[in-house]
Amino acid sequence: MDGVATKTGSTPAATLAKGALRRLAQAQLEPTPENYARAYAEEAGQPPPAAIEDGRAELRAELRSTGQAWAALVERLARNLERGGRQWSAARRKESLKRVFDGSRSDAQRLQQRLQSLMSAWETDQPSDPAQTGAEDPPLETPQRAELPAEAWRPVLGSLQGSVGAALPREVPQAAALADRLAELADGVAREGPTPALAAAVESVCAQARRLFQHRHHLVDELSALCRELSHGLVELAEDDSWAQGQCTALHLTLGDDSPPQVRGVRAASALLAETRKQQQRVRSERQAAREALKQLIQDMVLEVGELGEHAGRFQLATSQHAAAIESAQSLEGLAEVVKALLHDTRSVQAAVGRSQQKLQADQTRATELEDRVRALEGELRRLSEEVSTDALTQVANRRGLDQAFEVERARCEREAGATLAVGLIDIDNFKKLNDSLGHAAGDTALKSLAAAVRERLRPVDHLARFGGEEFVLLLPGLAAAEAQQVMTRLQRSLSEALFLHEGREVFVTFSGGVTAFRAGETLQAALERADEALYEAKRTGKNRTCIA
Repeated sequence: MDGVATKTGSTPAATLAKGALRRLAQAQLEPTPENYARAYAEEAGQPPPAAIEDGRAELRAELRSTGQAWAALVERLARNLERGGRQWSAARRKESLKRVFDGSRSDAQRLQQRLQSLMSAWETDQPSDPAQTGAEDPPLETPQRAELPAEAWRPVLGSLQGSVGAALPREVPQAAALADRLAELADGVAREGPTPALAAAVESVCAQARRLFQHRHHLVDELSALCRELSHGLVELAEDDSWAQGQCTALHLTLGDDSPPQVRGVRAASALLAETRKQQQRVRSERQAAREALKQLIQDMVLEVGELGEHAGRFQLATSQHAAAIESAQSLEGLAEVVKALLHDTRSVQAAVGRSQQKLQADQTRATELEDRVRALEGELRRLSEEVSTDALTQVANRRGLDQAFEVERARCEREAGATLAVGLIDIDNFKKLNDSLGHAAGDTALKSLAAAVRERLRPVDHLARFGGEEFVLLLPGLAAAEAQQVMTRLQRSLSEALFLHEGREVFVTFSGGVTAFRAGETLQAALERADEALYEAKRTGKNRTCIA
């Protein structure tokens, strides 16, 4: 170079290299390529390689930018590769990616541009532009139905066969035969797969099952119509002012007119009939006692009249004798004796009449008391059957009161955005066993005690109603189903001690519960049906627990 002394012509390269390293050591610099090049130039007497440095910096910036672009593209590619779409299945994406690679391997920049265009097509689920990607799209795939091995059908068929078989009652011979045949066909399909012969046999059995189901549905409809006719007839046959008419009307309302029969309604109607029968037996017993008292009164009257007749006959005979004695009397002493005897007979007759009168009056009073008792009992039953909203036994809401409370809560849910309502069912466990072993009086005490225990543990805004028999309904405003389940579980745990005493014995009572969330626009009956399913699950899985539906 001009004006610069150099040693490259006379000094060997190895010597220059050693000198460069010595310079780095003296300056305490790291032996990086840049530092070494600068020290070498100084040792050789040459200018520092600034142009080389600038080129290298520019190259590093370019590589850094290109690397970032490729990193973003690879990340985008990985994100989209396994996604599916209407146009781009995973397999079709992989094939299109292979075609772009095959056509652009020699030019990295072109490959990058074509991959970006392909990614855009994937993300919009649209066909790509061959002019932009450099390759035609793979053909669209025709969906192929996977051929399942015979063994894969076993769990599917087992579930279907179990569901259909559960609807085929074993006590009906035709239904039992269909269930057995369906099980045989399910095993055959599991072994051989869905062959045409087996498919035809399954279709034949299913057609027979459908006809049986339709017939049984028709039977249920006819039984429902019969129940409604019976309830109508009972209402019309009952006396206008009798308590029985109120009970018949309640039965008719429980069964309903238009809606299809529900398990809840039928069960409530059955409980109402049982309660009505018990009350009717009470009235019948009182009426029987009144009839027996009246028969006894008539008997006593007949006897008393007979005795009075005998007394009257004897008195008439004595009077005739006394009259004859008076006519034949010869002295005052004889006449006095006759008068004395006449007075004695008269007093005897008077005393007998008095005793008969007192006895008849006592019998009449007894008959009147019995009649008043029967009338009072019928009046009480009439009042109870016409009670607006309270169950007479437990003093919580009855079915009418429940309907009223539900309407209030339903309106609140419709009025307030986000408002919730949980509907719960409570059923005493083993209630029939308790009734059979301790008597109906103990069963009534259990119902009253449980209602009181639950009511005192609820919030003021909650509602408790007796739905019928040993079942109660809870309306829990502002709670989700899971929260309501926790509330009912706490109620169950709080009954760990004896609920009441019966003849000195501690009686423990548990209950099973089902709970569901009210859904906008549905009826109370619909919510109770779901809660009843959860209640059945709680009974089936061990009792004394609460399940959600």
